[in-house]
Amino acid sequence: MELKGKLEQKLAIEKGTSKAGKEWSKQTVIINNGDQYNPNTAISFFGDDKVKMLDKYSAGQEVSIAVNISSKEFNGKWYNQIDGWKISGATASTPNPDLNNS
Repeated sequence: MELKGKLEQKLAIEKGTSKAGKEWSKQTVIINNGDQYNPNTAISFFGDDKVKMLDKYSAGQEVSIAVNISSKEFNGKWYNQIDGWKISGATASTPNPDLNNS
């Protein structure tokens, strides 16, 4: 799945160590898709390679992010997770001539 919008904010990089002793890093970005209601979406990038991809982008840029969406249950409640795995500058779409003749 792909989400497009304006990069609103890059949150601070989080780092830690798993129970297995492996180092991990994560950075979350907020994009605004322009919808009237609930336009902002938080997308997390896990791993050094994915976090480094974000270095080329800053707030205000139009981006396209490939994501995986998953849900997990904990104590009877469900939580959603949106993980980004690719980011690129958004490209303008070509207008559909059939829609312009309405």
